[in-house]
Parts: sequence; C-alpha cells; structure tokens
Amino acid sequence: MRQTYAIIGLGRFGGALLETLVANGQDVLGIDISEEHVNDYRDIATQVVIADAQEDEVLRKLDIASFDHIVIAIGHNMQASILATINAKDLGAKNVIAKAENRTHLRVLTKIGADVVVQPEREMGERVARKLLAPNMLNFIELSDDYSMAEVQIVNPAFYGRSISNLNIRKKFGLNVIAVRHDGDVIVAPDSTYKLHEKDIVSVVGPKDMVDDFDQLTNNK
Repeated sequence: MRQTYAIIGLGRFGGALLETLVANGQDVLGIDISEEHVNDYRDIATQVVIADAQEDEVLRKLDIASFDHIVIAIGHNMQASILATINAKDLGAKNVIAKAENRTHLRVLTKIGADVVVQPEREMGERVARKLLAPNMLNFIELSDDYSMAEVQIVNPAFYGRSISNLNIRKKFGLNVIAVRHDGDVIVAPDSTYKLHEKDIVSVVGPKDMVDDFDQLTNNK
C-alpha cells in the first residue's frame, strides 16, 4: 500500500531508508540541514528540502502531521534528534520512529513520545553476533524483550521425516510453527502432520530462550 514518509536526517541510515522506500513505490520527503546531503537525494526522493527540524515552524510549514510516518534519522546530534521528535509529536505526527545512538538517547526519545525507537548499529551488532553464534539461524526478529521470531534450518538428522506433532514443538519449546520453506515453496501454517526434511527452513515464534534451544537442537549433528 502506498504511504507517505518524511525522513529527517539524510546520513547513511536515513539515506538508505529513503532509497529503499522509494524503490518500493513509496512517497518520501527528505529533510536535512545539509545542502550536500539534500543534493545527494534530489533525483531520488519525491521531494527534498534543506531545513532545520529543530524549528517547529519549519515542520509546520511542511505539514509534517499529514505524513503517515516520520523517521527522525538524525545521527550524532542528540539535541537535534530530541527537538525534532518533540516538534513532530507536538504538531500531531501520527507515527514517529526515532533513531537512538545509545541507551540514554533511547530512554529520552521514549519518554518524549517517540512511537518507535531503533538502534540500528546495536541491532546490527546483535544480529551479526547471533549469526556467528548460531549459523543455522537464518533470520531473527526481536518482537519484544521476551519474544522473537526466527527462521531455523533443519540439519539435524534426528528431525528428518518426523512430523511437527511428533516432535511436539509447541509443548517442548513453547513455540508456534508459522511457516515452512521446502525446496523453494512456502507452506504457511503447516498442518501438524507435516514431516520435516533435510534443509527445510522452519519459521517459529515464541520465547527467545526457547527459540535458541530449538536452534541448537536442529543444528546438532
């Protein structure tokens, strides 16, 4: 569905986000105080403007509240990030996603009303570390502090030819199997009688520690 986005801060994170959204057919306004950054995306974004988001009147003139999503992607200038977030929320922005540089920044952004706060560098570091520690886990999404969703490849022969019900994945691990990828085909909400094959990719959702335990067992050759 086509939606509107305003990205404040066109550094590496904001720029990559802008390019990806535009490539997927979304309407994107790019905002940055740097003329150089704005010029980098002038031929890519729906619209780009040189502006200081710390000034509420600037965001008012851009009708920031009319956008479906506002991303505060300002880098190391914590003050600018905080003021831009406050201004966007005060002007009635519906969904403000803000980038945090550290835990303190995250706490402040949360307290002043950011709807979602992300730490891209930290999340990428955790993802790389998890990949190194659990190479069998192809994808991992943190849903909350306690729950996650992951894609786990079956390489333990003890799982081959056994059905989901026979393995009793839900009772033993507290996990729900939401999909299975087999030979390029995706089976959504597979029947409990489905039998796993070598290199099947199983999508599970549930408690983080149980996801980790399941991954270790499926990787145990």
